[in-house]
Amino acid sequence: QVQLVESGGATVQTGGSLRLSCVGSGYISRIDCMGWFRQAPGQEREAVAGISSGTGLTYYTDSVKGRFTISQNNAKSTLYLQMNNLKPEDTAKYYCAAGRAGCSFRAYSDYTYWGQGTQVTVSS
Repeated sequence: QVQLVESGGATVQTGGSLRLSCVGSGYISRIDCMGWFRQAPGQEREAVAGISSGTGLTYYTDSVKGRFTISQNNAKSTLYLQMNNLKPEDTAKYYCAAGRAGCSFRAYSDYTYWGQGTQVTVSS
């Protein structure tokens, strides 16, 4: 089992920045793909960014390219999402997810483990 705990969500103004963190514990050595998803009220959960620990490949959805950066610490136990130039449409609950190698980053089904989420609210 793998446990994921997110933190860093807050309310910020448009144009502000936040850094989300996700600390993994348990059998994290089995994990290769990690990602951030978000879900706004009444909307489906969408993939925001993903990273492969093995290859270093990253993925970003178009709406966050150039503003968000996904990264990991050297031990691969903590996942980060640096979010700059935040917009009201970024408001959502952000979830950390983890899965084994070979994921597409975008598909919900690629990930086996999920955190409880952290709320990001961007005010205009």
